[in-house]
Amino acid sequence: MKKIKLIAVIFCALLLILLIIWTAWGNTALTVSEYKVLSDRIPAAFSGFRIAQISDLHNAQFGPDNQELVGLLKGAVPDIIVLTGDLIDSRKTDTDTALSFARQAVSIAPCYYVPGNHEARISQYPEFVDRLKACGVQVLSSKQVTLTRGNARIALLGIEDPSFYDDYLFGDTASVTQRLLQDISRDEDLYTVLLAHRPELFDVYAGQNIDLVFSGHAHGGQFSLPFAGGLFAPNQGLFPQYDAGLFAQGSTQMIVSRGIGNSIIPFRFNNRPEIVIAQLENPQ
Repeated sequence: MKKIKLIAVIFCALLLILLIIWTAWGNTALTVSEYKVLSDRIPAAFSGFRIAQISDLHNAQFGPDNQELVGLLKGAVPDIIVLTGDLIDSRKTDTDTALSFARQAVSIAPCYYVPGNHEARISQYPEFVDRLKACGVQVLSSKQVTLTRGNARIALLGIEDPSFYDDYLFGDTASVTQRLLQDISRDEDLYTVLLAHRPELFDVYAGQNIDLVFSGHAHGGQFSLPFAGGLFAPNQGLFPQYDAGLFAQGSTQMIVSRGIGNSIIPFRFNNRPEIVIAQLENPQ
């Protein structure tokens, strides 16, 4: 009996050690997740257009000066790179890491950025955003730019996180977001891509005739459970509807990135940090 108990204890200890090693590996093993986005509204000239998404960096570093992250990003050969908020972490603010990554990213492809809720919390944000612009990053705070390929065009919009606005203090997140989108002068005939940090506002984005949304914020649900998905996400609570992946509502599609770094909870489980690559395709 004692021998059986000893074997059981050793077996459990080995399982625990393997689980710890696997979890540690999963927090540092960057992956590239690829999606094909199909729509007959995408101009034929934009078929094959590759958009890389980096979200929720939270000061994380993969290799010296983020060389592993930059190398994977470069290897994905994106046409543009979109940065969907929380490049920094407000609890341990380190703007230098974010800016160093930004300088390297713009050497790969044009970069477009929207701020998240962590940027809204830091007093250094005005200086930080000026330095991002100096790196060559285009900041889309309630702004649209037009991307062209030959004679074809698509629209790229961005909105800052609603926590930048006083209305947010009263919990009126949806109204703030709707107002921000309505205030942007845009051509709705164009295929429209929106950068917006929060996925829980998908109903609002779909109601504003957006074709494709890039979002983050949910960190993949932090702990991803087999058959159940993410366990918890900010502003969505337990078992969030929009934890990670590609979602659709009517003619609007949304990609939610699991993100790169961590914040309050310093580790992930079964939820590897990711670079998202979305390839636009006109199926006709």
